[in-house]
Amino acid sequence: MDYRAVYEEWLNHPLVDSKTKEELIGIRNDPKEVEDRFYRELAFGTAGLRGKMAAGTNRMNPYIIRRISQALANVISESGEEAKSRGVVMAYDTRRNSNFFVKIAAQIFAANGIKTYLFSEPRPTPQLSFSVRELRTIAGVVVTASHNPKEYNGFKVYWEEGSQILDAIADRITAHYLGLQDYLSLKGLPFEKGVSVGLIDVLSSEMDERYRRYVASCSLNADVDKMLSMVYTPLHGTGAAHLIPLLNEQGYKQIETVAEQLTPDPDFSTAPYPNPEDPKAFALSIEKGKACDAELLLATDPDADRLGAMVRTPEGEYKPLTGNQMGAILVHYILDSLSKTRGIPEKSVIVTSIVTSDFGPTVARTFGIPTVYTLTGFKNICGKANEYDRTGERQFLFGYEESIGFVYGTRVRDKDAVSSGLLLTEAAAYHKKAGYSLYEWLQELFRRYGHHEERMINYVLEGKEGAERIGRIMNRFRSVPLTEIGDAHLTQRIDYLEEPPEPALKTNCLKFLYGENVWFALRPSGTEPKLKVYLYARSETRDSSSKIADLFYERVYSELKRIP
Repeated sequence: MDYRAVYEEWLNHPLVDSKTKEELIGIRNDPKEVEDRFYRELAFGTAGLRGKMAAGTNRMNPYIIRRISQALANVISESGEEAKSRGVVMAYDTRRNSNFFVKIAAQIFAANGIKTYLFSEPRPTPQLSFSVRELRTIAGVVVTASHNPKEYNGFKVYWEEGSQILDAIADRITAHYLGLQDYLSLKGLPFEKGVSVGLIDVLSSEMDERYRRYVASCSLNADVDKMLSMVYTPLHGTGAAHLIPLLNEQGYKQIETVAEQLTPDPDFSTAPYPNPEDPKAFALSIEKGKACDAELLLATDPDADRLGAMVRTPEGEYKPLTGNQMGAILVHYILDSLSKTRGIPEKSVIVTSIVTSDFGPTVARTFGIPTVYTLTGFKNICGKANEYDRTGERQFLFGYEESIGFVYGTRVRDKDAVSSGLLLTEAAAYHKKAGYSLYEWLQELFRRYGHHEERMINYVLEGKEGAERIGRIMNRFRSVPLTEIGDAHLTQRIDYLEEPPEPALKTNCLKFLYGENVWFALRPSGTEPKLKVYLYARSETRDSSSKIADLFYERVYSELKRIP
């Protein structure tokens, strides 16, 4: 159906509420806005459905929530009565409409006779993953847009293993989603009735206590310097509910917080882009850190699945750690700690993505531990934990990717900023006791394993025209690769779409290698309207690796801008 016809269908449907119709009337004379809202359906990306909150098929709104919930309900119902009785557990973050959307979804599940468990307050995404496994539900849902700006929200779906759904389940949900004939007429069971008949169950604090006990069990060393001085901010999100109490229980004496960002705020007033990967999100933390002479700054994003960190340099400034650097620090800390105490479990592997740097895998090799590569996203990384449960072939020990996501062990099967925040704090305190700041320890890792330099290009291209241009850029690099950059010559090209190294790695991603120590990759983001470019260089010195990385950045970026 033409997007104008879909727009008119929404505008004239008898069950579309008056407020939504007023919103649609308000864009009637803006054809580009109408097109952008209705030219496509929201589809499952790296992390489920995600989009701006507004009326339209390409937006997040109550009608889309009912539609995706009914599609998921249909898939659960196809699995039989036992699956319906096992039910769904649902969480939500501090964003605008998150609580509203989660209740809408619960009403749809209840109308289908599916048991639903709800958290009474905003809770971290990793706790949702944990709860799927603890409650043995058939599925889980978290309403969140993670680190996106305030205008966004999302709907992430988990299956019974506690990990995000892979394509087999996503394709079934999508088929039902697209096949619903009159989704604008969907109605749920009234919430209070769902509670009264036992189909909707609001969870008690017991699930919080269980999750905290699990995170505390991730600790690897009690004998560390608990006088480590640090500042933590949840960026107006869910992380403070657990990380602050856990650090206190572990005995850390100098934990400061950013008071302005402890309060849930759907507008993220003090951090408009609440992504701890962006140093700007640390502005208030840096002020606080300098005031209290903090050695470590930590931040979690609104749903507490991503962890960001900054470390104090010898000059007293704060330097951000990249996801690759934090990953390498944690890989070394985990493997070194286990090797000195209980031993590294047999068949252990590190799992990371095809666009993550070689730093962490290089560290792991020195402990005799191999690295397994997956597509981006923790649905794929933790999908390996599910696979190893079935086959017994390997033991999933630690998973991470460059976009500041980390998970230790298998009781949570998604990135977990709470447990990784505890472990990074512990690593800093451990190295402090040995005479290193975390910044100094990173330099020591560079000395041992080579200086790994990295650059990132986030090429934002919004709307239909932007999506089409991203397609043209990928096609251009696919057909006409950059064979020479400075003195470096292309030695290998990996096209994960046309010629994937293995079937499970098929995706729209290109990787270009220039010898053993330099490479870059391009892929369209699965959650945001942008093309992502990852550039890596390794050398014996910082100056050398930085010059190479800068050269590649400039050449690739100029090529991006040149392609219309």
